[in-house]
Amino acid sequence: KVLIANRGEIACRVIRTCQRLGIPTVAIYSSADGPDCLHARMADESYQIGTGPTPRESYLQPDDILRVALDTGVHAIHPGYGFLSENAAFAELVTNHRMTLVGPPPSAMTAMASKSRSKAIMEAAGVPTTPGYFDQMGLPEHQTVEFLLSQAVRIGFPVLIKAVMGGGGKGMRLVGQESEFDDALRACQREAQSAFGNADVLLEKYLVRPRHVEVQIVADSHGNVVHLFERDCSLQRRHQKIIEEAPASDLPPDLRARLGENGCQAARAVGYVNAGTVEFLLDTTTPGDFFFCEMNTRLQVEHPITEQITGVDLVEWQLRIAAGEVLPKTQDELYARGHAFEARVYAEHPARGFLPATGTVWHHQPPAPVNQGSCKESGIRVDTGLQAGQQVGVYYDPMISKLIVHDTDRTAALQKLVRALKGYQIAGVPTNIDFLIKCATHPTFGKAGAVNTGFLEDFADDVRMEE
Repeated sequence: KVLIANRGEIACRVIRTCQRLGIPTVAIYSSADGPDCLHARMADESYQIGTGPTPRESYLQPDDILRVALDTGVHAIHPGYGFLSENAAFAELVTNHRMTLVGPPPSAMTAMASKSRSKAIMEAAGVPTTPGYFDQMGLPEHQTVEFLLSQAVRIGFPVLIKAVMGGGGKGMRLVGQESEFDDALRACQREAQSAFGNADVLLEKYLVRPRHVEVQIVADSHGNVVHLFERDCSLQRRHQKIIEEAPASDLPPDLRARLGENGCQAARAVGYVNAGTVEFLLDTTTPGDFFFCEMNTRLQVEHPITEQITGVDLVEWQLRIAAGEVLPKTQDELYARGHAFEARVYAEHPARGFLPATGTVWHHQPPAPVNQGSCKESGIRVDTGLQAGQQVGVYYDPMISKLIVHDTDRTAALQKLVRALKGYQIAGVPTNIDFLIKCATHPTFGKAGAVNTGFLEDFADDVRMEE
């Protein structure tokens, strides 16, 4: 029996696999989501938690979640992504009450939560890291403007200032020249303190227009580690991914192999167990060079495209590993077939700086049945936590759905993605669908391996949305 400590799309996704495996499920919901939300209706049991509608009053209340878990007699808790999914204290709390967290051990979460500590671990393990400065000692004098500026000058501008406990693009500033450093550092430290309760930062040499490629790894408790190939997540806005694809296109076989090997090595270095993602930046100015960026100690939003090319249900593997089983396949038994894309459909105003939108969705008809996996006839999959008549509110991420397509090769898959986006029907809230179509139909996006993290800056006029 599994409790899903999350909401929306990812809660529905976990419940779907549990249903297929015959595992009873328990859902939780906030006062804002209510008992009629889709994930609550899909589960065998559902219970309201918290004292209010905000995440801090509901899905970020570990004691409330634990109370429901104990009262319902669950064996395991699946945290999904976001909320408490990378919270080591919550993981400890779950295991201390003789339940299983469907995820990595708290020690791995702690090691990877700090960007400075994670870089030190990767360097020791022989995984290439971006040139920069990080302080393992946590000395206050190593966080002053004067000291960090001296390190930035040594590294060479441009540099990236990053919160050591950061994530999701928060606590990050790009500094192009020395005169900008003071203000950028202070702003970054304020944001880091507010978002993560820790103002410490590290410095990295800024790679101009890199590709963002991540490796999906899975490890069991018996010492086995495999990678399920890689995903290219280079199309980003403010460090948030927009369209992802798998496998990464136009990579030489030796580079692809080295990425997978280093992903597995990173997992071994922290004693990792369960599903995780190791993110790398590929230097486009020096082909073949790549550097460790960070490790996400949870299931990624974009995991479905890996499932599409491998035929593996990653949530099933997570559950089996949490139950103590050996990995279902060895590395030699894993293959990548075809190509897949995922586009994130959001309720937002692309013409107004992508401001989140709210309102009631009175019509929602995606181009394939929702939450049923990939349609065999069309090769289209839609994962969502939304149903017609539901309100998109102000309290949570405004993602409506994930539109996933798969086909024999990149060209065919991209054509299918565009057709699916054009056939996606939704009314009641503005969305980013037209923006996604502009990106997907851009000539540069159509070229294998041509997209880097600067795509939206380089082609701003081409994809700009007007009122």
